[in-house]
Amino acid sequence: MHPTDADKQPGLPLPLSVAIVCKNNESTIGRTLESVAGLASQIVAVDSGSADGTIALLESHGAEVIRSEWLGHIRTKQKALELCAQPWILCLDSDESIEPALRESVIAAVRADDPAFAGYEINRKVWWSGVWLNHAWQPEWRLRLVRRGRAHWGGYDPHDALLLSAPSDRAGRIRGDMRHESFHSITHHLEGQIRHARRAAESYLAMGRTGGPLSLIFSPVSAWFKQLVLKQAFRDGWRGWAAASSTACATLMKHIILLELADEAKRERRDNAKR
Repeated sequence: MHPTDADKQPGLPLPLSVAIVCKNNESTIGRTLESVAGLASQIVAVDSGSADGTIALLESHGAEVIRSEWLGHIRTKQKALELCAQPWILCLDSDESIEPALRESVIAAVRADDPAFAGYEINRKVWWSGVWLNHAWQPEWRLRLVRRGRAHWGGYDPHDALLLSAPSDRAGRIRGDMRHESFHSITHHLEGQIRHARRAAESYLAMGRTGGPLSLIFSPVSAWFKQLVLKQAFRDGWRGWAAASSTACATLMKHIILLELADEAKRERRDNAKR
């Protein structure tokens, strides 16, 4: 690894921790680590059982590796967040990296240390087979740069979200993109969507949401329309059409699984009542 001009700037590394959760992410985590090389005073990685080269890459970049069982998206990311010791924390997934413009924005934000902001949102953009998706799923603002002790992970599995802890706290937005390489082929993406759909359905059921047959029609169509028309995913070419359609597929699978889980829960309650 060769230091960049930015790495040689005075004042680096910053009073910044980078929090990562990972498992078997050798194919993407190298870029994640390279993108923050020389930037942060601490890199914390909570690993849930990697058997590939992920750990070696982390250690070669000076990361503090904490081995942990998988606690779910929210609890595992919260664990990584709480292990960070620096005043500012940048939260990244193991398939995310910061582009040069965003790196400079992070440097500027941490150095400015503006007391008006407890954190900053970053735009996440999908990179698929050497091409940016400039419209599908865009913009996707995510709170990722926060002051220590001022944020926590919430949402529902697998749709976690970093949230500011106090209602009065404010988040700004900074320039640049976070590169998201969550899949390398549409087959890989759809396989992941099946797993995410089941976890989302389980979370919905736990929250008391059961859905209904009409959701099998209207929810997927709404998801497809939002991406293809409102977000103008068609401007990304066939990949945009695929992204919109895969979102509709994932929504359909989630509601099908939710109906099945809700029916199973109903039958279980009925059987227990008869005993």
